[in-house]
Amino acid sequence: MIIKPYEEIYRDDLIFMVLQAKDALGRRPTINKDLLDIKANYFDRGDMFWVAINEEDRVIGCIGFSKTENPSEAFLHRLYVKSSEKRKGIGAQLLLTAENSMRSQGISVSLVHLGSPMEQWFESYSFYPKHGYEEYKPGYMRKEL
Repeated sequence: MIIKPYEEIYRDDLIFMVLQAKDALGRRPTINKDLLDIKANYFDRGDMFWVAINEEDRVIGCIGFSKTENPSEAFLHRLYVKSSEKRKGIGAQLLLTAENSMRSQGISVSLVHLGSPMEQWFESYSFYPKHGYEEYKPGYMRKEL
C-alpha cells in the first residue's frame, strides 16, 4: 500500500470506495460535493488530499485537509478506508501523512468535525482519541501538532 497525493485518474475509484465505505457503515451512500472536484476544492486552495492505493492500483483509503482562517489550524476531511481494508493501520497512516504535511506548512492544530448523531459516526469517535485527539465541543475534536 502506498499513500500519494490525489490524481484525477483515481476520481471514479475514490468515489466508489467512499460510497462502499458509507454503505458498510449502514449509512445512506451519498457523495460529498467536495470529492467531485478535488483539484478545485483542495489543491487550488493550497490544501491537500491523499489516496491510499493497493497493489492493484485501486483506492482503499483517503484523507484531506483544508486550512482555516487561522493560519495555525486546519480541518481534516474525508478520512475513509475501504471496509475490507479496515484494522490494518491504513487510517492511521493516512492520518499521520496529513498531520506531517500540516506541520511542514506551519499548522500546529489539527481539527476534525465528527458528525452527528454519534451513533452514525461511532468509528470516528473511537479512532481519533486513539491518535491524541480530544473533544473541545460536541462533535469536534482537536490535536496539538
